[in-house]
Amino acid sequence: MTRRSLEVLDVGVMSYGDALALQNDRVPLRRAGEVQDTLILVEHPHVLTMGSSTDPAHILVDEAERERLGIELHAVGRGGDVTYHGPGQLVGYPILDLKPDRKDLHRYLRDLEEVLMRVAESYGVDAERSENGTGVWTARGKLAAIGVRVSSGWITSHGIALNVRTDLGFFDTIVPCGIPDGGVTSLERELGQAPEGHEVRSRFVEHFCAVFGHEIPVAGPTI
Repeated sequence: MTRRSLEVLDVGVMSYGDALALQNDRVPLRRAGEVQDTLILVEHPHVLTMGSSTDPAHILVDEAERERLGIELHAVGRGGDVTYHGPGQLVGYPILDLKPDRKDLHRYLRDLEEVLMRVAESYGVDAERSENGTGVWTARGKLAAIGVRVSSGWITSHGIALNVRTDLGFFDTIVPCGIPDGGVTSLERELGQAPEGHEVRSRFVEHFCAVFGHEIPVAGPTI
């Protein structure tokens, strides 16, 4: 079986708005076949993002408190409820063409979960799916969130957020993914110390390629 090429754009720290613009630029290019499948890796400053099913009551801080904490707020075109992104979190945005043989949203979500579980397992962390919803959990709480969009032509955008060395206190500003008392965790909390960010990114790319059938690429340039 021929493996697809994958371009990895590791953009470092980038505002949510700029990363969203990058996705919005890339999606039509992928639909037109002008670029190959792409995986954007990024770390965001503090931001809350509201998916299409967000309950406003799940945002627990008002505008003044968000401003004091330095947290932006964005309504976005992905599925799911409200979630938090911030320093110490690995965020991945796959821009993939799911045609011809992966045109199944349920399968796509399960495959993203599989990638995240394999990354956790590579560190000796037991993570699994849950009946509570899409994402990956350990016994201590939610380790990674998923919220995606699949637009016309079966082109994906948005994606995953894996807590690596995240300040979990910022999750107190929301009901994470709309699940009360669900709890959150990070690789740092699970392991007692945070793994190196570059190593987590490398393992994520490796397992992403294994699950989705891409060649393991040389990382693309920083934007």
